[in-house]
Amino acid sequence: MAKIIQQKIFRWKDVEASGELDRLNMVIEAIPDDDLMKALEAERKGRRDDYPIRAVWNSILAGIVYQHASIESLRRELLRNGELREACGFDPALGGRSVPSKDAYSAILKKLMKKQNMIDRMFDNVIEELKKYLPELGCHLAIDSKKIESYARGKKNPDESSDPEADWGYKTYKGNRADGSIWEKISSWFGYKLHLLVDTTYEMPVGYTVTKATRADIEEMLPMVEEAKKKHFQSIETLAGDKAYDSGPHNEALYDTHGIKPVIDIRNHWKDGEETKALVPDRTDNVVYDYQGTVYCHCPESNERYEMAFCGFEKDRKALKYRCPVAAYGVECKGYAQCSQKTKGKIVRIPLDADRRIFVPIARSSYKWQRIYNGRTAVERVNSRIDLSFGFEHHFIRGKAKMTLRVGLALLVMISMALARIKRDQEKDMRSLIKQAA
Repeated sequence: MAKIIQQKIFRWKDVEASGELDRLNMVIEAIPDDDLMKALEAERKGRRDDYPIRAVWNSILAGIVYQHASIESLRRELLRNGELREACGFDPALGGRSVPSKDAYSAILKKLMKKQNMIDRMFDNVIEELKKYLPELGCHLAIDSKKIESYARGKKNPDESSDPEADWGYKTYKGNRADGSIWEKISSWFGYKLHLLVDTTYEMPVGYTVTKATRADIEEMLPMVEEAKKKHFQSIETLAGDKAYDSGPHNEALYDTHGIKPVIDIRNHWKDGEETKALVPDRTDNVVYDYQGTVYCHCPESNERYEMAFCGFEKDRKALKYRCPVAAYGVECKGYAQCSQKTKGKIVRIPLDADRRIFVPIARSSYKWQRIYNGRTAVERVNSRIDLSFGFEHHFIRGKAKMTLRVGLALLVMISMALARIKRDQEKDMRSLIKQAA
């Protein structure tokens, strides 16, 4: 009986390896790094050229794509994986000898830290390219910050630490228990703070900055928004943020100067026990509001309170328009006839200047405000990807310049991967770093 020999056309392991390498190729193809390569090669001209600049740069990108926590981890993988070396551009004939030494990587990273402006320019160029494919990019933004701990051990005096540029940051969390008592938790870390501006429609970072941990979130808001508007987005519609960005003057600047509607949560700064305030303090009025901007009217006969109906924002008057709940919802009110005379046809207009913290162009009590504010969770998901997919939960980074470089490269890879996937008709996976290319 003749023996049948079946030849294996391919192995699943080879297909899997090919898919893994394709992820790196997608990033390499999408990143506009020609100017950076020319600058680095010009600086090396006339000096030792043991390791090609582009190959070393590609390997650094590979370290981010394949989630290596350190350069030593990346080097071990390069020494083991000939296909990865070849994908980065190292000479296959040299084998493991083509892998740069630890000192060589330290030297190139120092050069890249001095070229942070070029890293930022590449980030901006990819954002501009994404705008061609994502028409609503930049319409609805959210801002938030996240802590990034330094690898150095924090001491009471930061100057005594191995990372003197870092400092101690503190964040307080408060809430109410079921029994009505208040709980409070203080979180502290030694290191830095990453401030992120994120498009909530596509969950794409569009701006970032790294500061010391003590830097207040609100101090970065307007500079980041102004830079994003100047570079990329002429018509930002809304900006969402948590209570850390609660400020009347900042709300005023966002809308009056930049035409951006603030959708920012608010703290209760009112006196204990103070639930509502009269809309017109200098006279007795049955229209009141609470610290969250919900507007109520009291029946002049029974004193029963009803929530007024929000009817939109009048841009020319810079005022919020509210309607009597009887006319809007058909609520029964004994003093309706008497009340309608005072409110001039059952309509109340509240100018933003009544309180710029509380009253914003999109009423806080409206479903639209809540829907847009819920989009702020896009920043939290980007933060999660930074920690889990890009290795900032466990890293070995000290120093502000090195931290800024590492953050910049991670975000650059993130949006470059999105651009590459979009170009390959893989929009549904554009936020994934680890999923293999189809």
